[in-house]
Amino acid sequence: MVFGFFSNTQRLISKYRYGDGRHPCSMLDLTVASMLTGLVSVGVGAPVDLVKIRLQMQTQPVLAENFNLAGNGSVPLRSMGIQSQSFYRGPLHCISTVLQNEGIQGLYRGAGAMILRDIPGYALYFIPYTLFCNWLNPDDNSSPPPCCIWLAGGLAGSISWVTATPSDVVKSRLQADAMHQRKYKGILHCIMQSYRTEGIHVFFRGATVNAIRGFPMCATMFLGYELSLQFFRSF
Repeated sequence: MVFGFFSNTQRLISKYRYGDGRHPCSMLDLTVASMLTGLVSVGVGAPVDLVKIRLQMQTQPVLAENFNLAGNGSVPLRSMGIQSQSFYRGPLHCISTVLQNEGIQGLYRGAGAMILRDIPGYALYFIPYTLFCNWLNPDDNSSPPPCCIWLAGGLAGSISWVTATPSDVVKSRLQADAMHQRKYKGILHCIMQSYRTEGIHVFFRGATVNAIRGFPMCATMFLGYELSLQFFRSF
């Protein structure tokens, strides 16, 4: 959806500004197209991301490993036959539970932080990719070779994910904040609480992992997209 929306937005902008949908886009055109793509992607991405976060977070035990009984000290739960249980049985059960308990807005919890992540994030995704492709392949009359596409896509992915890490931390915390144990009232409250308790470094936690993950993931994605286009255009 992201690649399709980005490409078609570029064509619409070129047709509106230059009268030709195939006219090369300027840097401003690329910026507008990529930022609009980031905004639209949240409509589909936010609920999916929330379900993923909630399912991943439920690996934390619902009950504490030990608790105190009056007069008996610390008694292990296992010795009492009490097991920690998963709150959600799967993705569909998670969606239905969120809708039942929190309504449709519950599926879009953290969407504001996701917008703050994806609007600049996609601009720092598509623009570096375009710049790297032009730099690695100065010949405008030929398509970049696969190795250039792979390298440009990987570098763009690492740049995008590293710069998006602070807003991604806030988004993930808001989405993991279940209704029955809610800690954060909104984006600003989450930022302030996280900063007070854990310091500025908390917003860059996982940046290295994001950079390492972003390179092969985005390199493969761009390469697959470009080669697919070349294949279908050959008919």
